Amino acid sequence: MTSPTLSANEAACVTGVPLKQVHRIIDAGLLDATARGGGRRRAVRSDALVGLKLAHATTNLITLDGRRRLIRYLLDHPEARTARERDVSVDVRAMKGEVRRGLSMLASARDAVECDDAVLSGTPCFKETRIPVHDIADMLANGDSADAIHEAFPQLSVAQIELAAFFARAYPRRGRPSRKPFWRARKPAIKSEIALDDLPAPS
Repeated sequence: MTSPTLSANEAACVTGVPLKQVHRIIDAGLLDATARGGGRRRAVRSDALVGLKLAHATTNLITLDGRRRLIRYLLDHPEARTARERDVSVDVRAMKGEVRRGLSMLASARDAVECDDAVLSGTPCFKETRIPVHDIADMLANGDSADAIHEAFPQLSVAQIELAAFFARAYPRRGRPSRKPFWRARKPAIKSEIALDDLPAPS
């Protein structure tokens, strides 16, 4: 049975590997047939996500061929707790846990959002609302706290608001915005001193 396939953006969010590095790892052929490239669209099978993290974590430690063999071992032994290559072994239990949590967060983010052509022309909105997810993610990026946004939009839970940033990274807004963001006129009065870039990466 073929594993589900994730886009490069989804894979980056789930694993915490920078998107640029995801593209480089795919293009280098480190994930073999579990990833595909070409043009502007790249994809990674879910069973290769731990290998993707492993490739990134060992970039400056092991040669390209050595990393390829480590990942091949991991793909051939999906239940292994350690990836082995000659005299090198890497404990991948923590990586597997991070990938599981990332996949769970991605599923939660997708479940919280819907696209309905009858609502803002199909703009991704939180379910049962007309509130665009990317606009909430923009508010977080501008420094507003999840609690402050919840006060302004009580129909959203803090958990939903926190998922907005993850969803926006996995599914970037396409094209140039066609309208002024709705939240500019309703910006919360309470500000957070922590910007999105200062928050820890999802794990």
